[in-house]
Amino acid sequence: MQEPSGALADLRGDCANCFGLCCVALPFSASADFAVDKAAGTPCRNLREDHRCGIHARLRDTGFTGCTVYDCFGAGQKVSQVTFGGEDWRTGPAGRVRRMSEVFPVVRQLHELLWYLTEALSLPAARPLRADLRELLETTETLTRGTPDDLAALDVAAHRQQVNVLLLRTSELARAGVRGRGRNRRGADLMGARLRGADLRGADLRGAYLIAADLTGADLRGADLIGADLRDTDLTDADLTDAFFLTQPQVNAARGSAGTRLPGSVTRPAHWTAQG
Repeated sequence: MQEPSGALADLRGDCANCFGLCCVALPFSASADFAVDKAAGTPCRNLREDHRCGIHARLRDTGFTGCTVYDCFGAGQKVSQVTFGGEDWRTGPAGRVRRMSEVFPVVRQLHELLWYLTEALSLPAARPLRADLRELLETTETLTRGTPDDLAALDVAAHRQQVNVLLLRTSELARAGVRGRGRNRRGADLMGARLRGADLRGADLRGAYLIAADLTGADLRGADLIGADLRDTDLTDADLTDAFFLTQPQVNAARGSAGTRLPGSVTRPAHWTAQG
């Protein structure tokens, strides 16, 4: 599948222009997703001097599946090249790695909001809200360009709530026109649910727990998937055409097949092919 085009393409990680921030700033604990413990602000043991991963081709085989799921929405290059002006944490003054580690998660959240707002603006049904969506997108983009001090002090939760109100209205408009509109399953506990072949067209699945659910052959056209937990969800031959607010990390965390139909905003993970 081809890479996303347009504005969304700019909200994808560009490791060549990042100082390996996701491998430094973020903490993780030994689990099914990570082979070892790592504290925030501490470089991963697999990070090379050139900011590349030394086991990138073997991440899933060596216990670092979590790394293959993650995407920074372009926050890594923004913090590296804009917030800190291209100055490497390795060669910068003492305390820079700590400051970058504080700022990176903030910008990552803002970039995720930019992803949703950009997609909302592209939905024909959202036409009545486009002026408000565009204003919030511009405000959010301005916030991402703040100083390290501005970003560290930002109340991201409050801004996210403001954006969420508008995204909810967008979702209602977009799903209203879906034939056979699915019922409201917002935040539902569907862990391990057997939903093979289910008709979920236009369903509200915001924040639903679909961990290890069987959605083989399910129809999710026009569904709202914002925040849905798709870890180990079986999307084999499922139809997600025109599903919206779906992100690459969600898709990366799921299982799928060559027959899984995805919206153009995301790409088919390489490990899906390996799964057959």
